Amino acid sequence: MRDGQFNHQPDYTIKNSTILFLVAVAVSCASATTQPALTIYNQNFAVVRDSVPLDLKAGVNDVRYPDATAQVEPDSVILRDPTGRHSLQILEQNYRNDPVTQELLLSLFEGKTIDFERMRLKDNTQTPELIPGKIIRSGYVPGENSEQPIIEVNGKMQFSLPGQPLFPDLGDDTVLKPTLNWLLQSNKPGKFDAEVGYITGGFTWEADYNLVSPEKGDMVDLVGWITMNNNCGKTFENAKIKLMAGNVNKIQPVSRVMEMATLSGGAMPQAPAVTEKTFDEFHLYSIARPTTLHDHETKQVEFVHAENVVAPTIYVYDGASDYRFYGGLNYDQGYGTEGNKKITVVREFVNAETNHLGIALPAGKMRFYRRDADGQLEFVGEDQIDHTPRNETIRVTTGNAFDLVGERKQTSFHVDTGDKWMDESFEIKLRNRKKDQPVEIRVVEHLYRWNNWEITQKSDDFKKTDSQTIEFCVPVKPDEEKVVTYTVHYSW
Repeated sequence: MRDGQFNHQPDYTIKNSTILFLVAVAVSCASATTQPALTIYNQNFAVVRDSVPLDLKAGVNDVRYPDATAQVEPDSVILRDPTGRHSLQILEQNYRNDPVTQELLLSLFEGKTIDFERMRLKDNTQTPELIPGKIIRSGYVPGENSEQPIIEVNGKMQFSLPGQPLFPDLGDDTVLKPTLNWLLQSNKPGKFDAEVGYITGGFTWEADYNLVSPEKGDMVDLVGWITMNNNCGKTFENAKIKLMAGNVNKIQPVSRVMEMATLSGGAMPQAPAVTEKTFDEFHLYSIARPTTLHDHETKQVEFVHAENVVAPTIYVYDGASDYRFYGGLNYDQGYGTEGNKKITVVREFVNAETNHLGIALPAGKMRFYRRDADGQLEFVGEDQIDHTPRNETIRVTTGNAFDLVGERKQTSFHVDTGDKWMDESFEIKLRNRKKDQPVEIRVVEHLYRWNNWEITQKSDDFKKTDSQTIEFCVPVKPDEEKVVTYTVHYSW
């Protein structure tokens, strides 16, 4: 199909070629069917594929498509004959998104006299009464707040409607819902179902994960939900729905703000409700059976279910978490010495088949629950995860430990600007107030004075996690206090 010449609203920007390519793929890969299809992205837009019954003559045809969404991007429209028997060219396209309203009809009848109905009390009974009135000014302002109407009744002007307006007809220039009007060139006559594809705003989807642990232990059961929201102004009956996870490059219309959402395949005995596959540089999730998505509806589908996932609890003490190396030499003795006492609780698991997962997990909120001794679920924290490929590790912060305490203080500081060196020592105390549970605490230390450093003294072994960070793994018994010390030497 050759490019048509489109007349569209001026506040829409030209779309990125990647998105138009994906629309073309969605349309070209579809079979000839009347079933609508949606591919929803987690950036507040979707690709729609629908059918249009056409009865064309050879040459130029006027065609109206009244089933577009209220947020269609007109310059993304692709129209074709899925059988390839007809060559179609859109010579001109006009998009109407001003469905008929009382205010619009008043504007179409400006200068004319119509009847207004109002109720009047007669013999203690409310009786309808018709009053003729001439519409001097309707008050309708497209795209803006309406002004007060002016109606002439019995030769006098009033700044209000005298009653409920009764229009003789809808007028010749009205539409009942958003409509695309095409001037369509066909190479031959024919009656067939064409396929139309376009991008529309008003759709979001997101993933949510619930993880349930037993009273004790590191095993969790994971259930993932997809939540879809339709606010596009149109209902899709028995639609085939797919969801795209990943950050697709798209130029946003100036007047709208994009959002985000999620999906994946389940490990259930029956056929999974959602299946997942790699598509281009993204991941595509398909809902197994057609579903109806009403306008202004939120719909949820379970997409992943995994049991006995190993997700150990990790305790992290980052006493100087607010301090980092910012590229310059820092002589300030007090910088980074005001440490917090909170020890963070982190759950960690590998997204691998060996851990009963191994599928691409879309970004979303992850909630953790733990069963009490009586079997009741208790909420113990939540966090956000990013798009996570298979075989990657997920770390989720669930809160701060109640019975674990950390203290961090500077014990010495020496600087020699002549010989260009600096020594600094720290003492970190870790207390475990749990009655009968030993723990291992990861102590994270940031070496923020200068980029050239060396640990000259240490009480415990450590590992270097990046160019400016070291980490001690310290076992602490119940009701025990452990002390970690180290000295760092900076030179320049």
